[in-house]
Amino acid sequence: MTDAVVLKSAAPLRSRITDEEWQARVKLAHCYQLAAKLRWTDHIYTHFSLRVPGEKPHFLINAYGQTFDEITPETLVKIDLDGEIIDDPTGLGINPAGYVIHSAIHRARPETHAVLHTHTAAGIGVAAQKKGLLMISQHSMRFFQRLAYHDYEGIALDLDEQQRIVADLGDLNALILRNHGLLTCGNNLEEAFYNLYYLERACVAQLAAQTGGSELTIVPDDVAEKAAQVFDNGIKNKKYLLHWDAYIRQLQRNAL
Repeated sequence: MTDAVVLKSAAPLRSRITDEEWQARVKLAHCYQLAAKLRWTDHIYTHFSLRVPGEKPHFLINAYGQTFDEITPETLVKIDLDGEIIDDPTGLGINPAGYVIHSAIHRARPETHAVLHTHTAAGIGVAAQKKGLLMISQHSMRFFQRLAYHDYEGIALDLDEQQRIVADLGDLNALILRNHGLLTCGNNLEEAFYNLYYLERACVAQLAAQTGGSELTIVPDDVAEKAAQVFDNGIKNKKYLLHWDAYIRQLQRNAL
């Protein structure tokens, strides 16, 4: 992205949107920048979205062609559930697959404000395994019987796949797209980010354990459920806000 794109669009955008939308833009841009620092990116090919508060069902998503570290509050694209662009300060448009995946969930689950999707090596590695995520780490137990799977149907460009994505996700907040990657969501961005952090870490741990060549210890179901309930209580009490705030401080210190 050139400086000319930002200079052309930044000033008028801030003046024509609400304070609530601006804060949502700032938060989502931070999320993209954190993902860049954490190497959760696939260059320009994945997408995070956040519902615009206090409006008809519009959401923000990245412009197609920007890397995550380039994304700022001013460059996010606002679209509606039908894929119509409401505001695109960059003129780049959006990734059609991003629209298909994200709009499906935003439409079906109005209470779900944030949807995050990645193609990391670890996420794809576990997504390619028939047994999926194994209960071999504390991180994975966050998702014991709380993780959905969606079979690969090709690049997500067909609108009729939306109903199957939504059906497979159900009322859960974490989904493994088989042979594809990971997806998490939440009632707010902080919750969705927390879920993605744990799912990514669980996948990294699984691949690391598998490379050792030794037999893996699978935690019994009752123990995994006990651990999962602790995580559930943390979500209920919004402990994910501590996680998010600490990451924002690191980002601002350039300490990642």
